[in-house]
Amino acid sequence: MQPMNAQMGGYDRAITVFSPDGRLYQVEYAREAVKRGTTAVGIKCSDGIVLIVDKRISSKLLEQTSIEKIFMIDEHIAVASSGLVGDARALVDRARVESQINRVTYNESIDIETLSKKLCDHMQTLTQYGGARPYGTALLIAGISEDTPRLFETDPSGTLLEYKATAIGTGRPAVMKVFEEEYDESMTIQNAIPMGLKALHAATEGRFDVNNVEMGVVKLENQLFEKMTKEDVKIYVDEFEASIASSEEETEE
Repeated sequence: MQPMNAQMGGYDRAITVFSPDGRLYQVEYAREAVKRGTTAVGIKCSDGIVLIVDKRISSKLLEQTSIEKIFMIDEHIAVASSGLVGDARALVDRARVESQINRVTYNESIDIETLSKKLCDHMQTLTQYGGARPYGTALLIAGISEDTPRLFETDPSGTLLEYKATAIGTGRPAVMKVFEEEYDESMTIQNAIPMGLKALHAATEGRFDVNNVEMGVVKLENQLFEKMTKEDVKIYVDEFEASIASSEEETEE
């Protein structure tokens, strides 16, 4: 009779073996890798999608431009990641290839839901076969489909969910609390960005500045993704910090 620890160790190490209570431990560990990642926020608006990411610069010697958490997949689709950066980059490369294959084959841009399902199908296969591990990353996939903004969230198990507003990474609970209280389906990109910054501010406990924030939008008007420059981000961050300062002054009075 094997000790209990040895028995559990078998389920713990094998991706293809369910534990007696129906769990795949390696998939759950991959989810933990996502929870340890920096916070990424996605908000669906009446005129597009907003993606905001905390880059968490850990050293003043680090080149800020070398940290990328928001990626362009196609003209109308962008992705924000949290978790293992190398895994996210591999999935982004795969998404770009799938997008270009669709263009070459059908002479049209790929549908965002189709692309999201293809990525999740690939992620799910790595939970079925031995000799590979699940991706330790989650993605927010944002884009325009048939003149409608859409926002999808993936996780290491291959699960695909569509949201109006969501977050991944270490600050998810704090962000979702803000969204559940303040999100409005009719809000525009201009309204959503301050709310997204407020949520990120809550998630980081106030420890963020323009160097730590990356932002991108997919606009319904021209159905194009645009990553904001540092100067554009600074304008929004400064406005948000000014509003925080004024509200604190009013509270003190």
